[in-house]
Amino acid sequence: MTLFDLFKKKPSKSSTGTVAKDRLKLVLVHDRVDCSYELLEMLKTDIIKVILNYMVIDEDELDICITQTRSEDNKGVVPVLFANIPIKSIRKAS
Repeated sequence: MTLFDLFKKKPSKSSTGTVAKDRLKLVLVHDRVDCSYELLEMLKTDIIKVILNYMVIDEDELDICITQTRSEDNKGVVPVLFANIPIKSIRKAS
């Protein structure tokens, strides 16, 4: 070990290879369900507009993506729209 080894960035738990692999999986899922990045962004915008009528949300921490899961009958894999939307508060009914 040299002096310079002490200053090298230590590999994190999620290495760049793992991150790249996860990104590739997302691209493949989007391709299989024929969902472009633009369509996903439009969907995200529409979902935010509707939710903002009822709740205050943390838009910076919002995560909406398309992923895959096993079908209910366990006969294959199906695409799923996944939304993680942090709610700050509920708006009072008018």
